[in-house]
Amino acid sequence: MSLTSISRAIILEPFNNQSNTVEFVIWGFSSSPQLQLLLFIAFLLIYLLTIFGNFTIITLIFADSRLQKPMYCFLFNMSFLDFSYSTVTAPYLLYRFVTGNKKLSFMKCMVQLYFFNSFASTEYLLLTTMAYDRYVAICDPLFYPQTMNRRTCFCLAGSAWSAGFLAAVPVTALTSKLSFCMSTVINHYFCDVASLLKLACDDTLPVEITMFSQGVVLLFSCFLLTVMSYVYIISAILKIRSTEGRLKAFSTCGSHLTVVILFYLLVVCVYMKPSSTYSLDEEKFLSVFYVNIIPMLNPFIYSLRNKDVKDAFKNMYEKTLQNKNRKI
Repeated sequence: MSLTSISRAIILEPFNNQSNTVEFVIWGFSSSPQLQLLLFIAFLLIYLLTIFGNFTIITLIFADSRLQKPMYCFLFNMSFLDFSYSTVTAPYLLYRFVTGNKKLSFMKCMVQLYFFNSFASTEYLLLTTMAYDRYVAICDPLFYPQTMNRRTCFCLAGSAWSAGFLAAVPVTALTSKLSFCMSTVINHYFCDVASLLKLACDDTLPVEITMFSQGVVLLFSCFLLTVMSYVYIISAILKIRSTEGRLKAFSTCGSHLTVVILFYLLVVCVYMKPSSTYSLDEEKFLSVFYVNIIPMLNPFIYSLRNKDVKDAFKNMYEKTLQNKNRKI
């Protein structure tokens, strides 16, 4: 059974028959032909850089034995997640730019919503597990090899993926039960739950309560655990006497801290504000940053601030040149 079939069975069955009748229209950004071309080029470049950057990190971790460490196991998962996260929205967005077809069936919309929420939830959890990994590495370095062994790494990463995919089921299932009897034009560039709730004719309170509950349990818990980890990390770094030692310790978590700040800052800008000031147009443009821009930037942040990754990239580049010279 394919992944799409599984998703449809979990999310849509045995709900109402809207999947056969409702067809949404994704409004996107603009109907201007000139702007459409510029946006197509911009999103295409962003997506290609996302693929290149994240698959470069994945390849390096597979190929270089020095990167066979727990920290890079999490980085491997994060790179695959960033690629998947961007792929949920980018290909169909590019397709709409080329064809001009803005229609999206109910089933495809729900599947996109499910996977988008799944990958978003998994990202919170993976960032939290990476914070814990850095906490153990800096605050308890002697026991790091025993605490963060390969089995623990796989268990933590697997739990993050499993919990992320399970967390997306309630909101998607409840949203798929709603009736859309008025406008079906989604003021977004993908099937976003906030935009869908604006179109619903039914009472959306159950969906909103579920979203709020998950936000408190999942998002706030992940944020709190990440902050606590870095409080201990910074405290441990400040106790190091030498400046060189402090810089070396901070460099081991600098990349992750940069990604965490960017991610949570954008989440706060989009969701943590009064409903009276909430604007779908504003949310649509801000979402470009955390849905498309951050997955593109993450591999470059990790590679630029991580000596092992930079060395692995240089070695791979040198080996590639040597192989080409031998063929010549």
